[in-house]
Amino acid sequence: MKILVMSDTHRDTATMEQVIEHWKEVDAVIHCGDSELPASYFESKPIHIVRGNCDFDEEFPEEVIIELGNERILVVHGHKHQVKTTLMPLKYRGEEVQATVVCFGHSHLLGAELQNGLLYINPGSLHMPRGRKEKSYAIVEKVEDTWLVNFYSAEHEILESIRF
Repeated sequence: MKILVMSDTHRDTATMEQVIEHWKEVDAVIHCGDSELPASYFESKPIHIVRGNCDFDEEFPEEVIIELGNERILVVHGHKHQVKTTLMPLKYRGEEVQATVVCFGHSHLLGAELQNGLLYINPGSLHMPRGRKEKSYAIVEKVEDTWLVNFYSAEHEILESIRF
């Protein structure tokens, strides 16, 4: 299983389109919200997207659950889960829906954690990153029992690589 995760593109369609080009290399493309674009923009794109606090198109769902092989992926933006201060609300929601992966954004800070078998992924922001200067997205891959999370710059250079 291999997924591409992005978030917080805030109308930066040029950067987002460069990243979406990789959709043929992955099993799913996920956008964790705050695209600030109408849902119609994504109709012809192979992408799972949720509504963020800066998205006003009601067609975007608050959350998406994706089944890929043996993995169950919960996608939210994070603004309704207090992700800037704690992962506890995400943990409870992830457990409630029996997720193995939780993808979220909102904070614009890239990061990955594995806690009690639940993998949390925040790809950072492809428009206004915080904590570093590079715009970022993530490609998450599971090979056998190992997770590999690679964070990339908008120019497709590896920023960080984490193995769990």
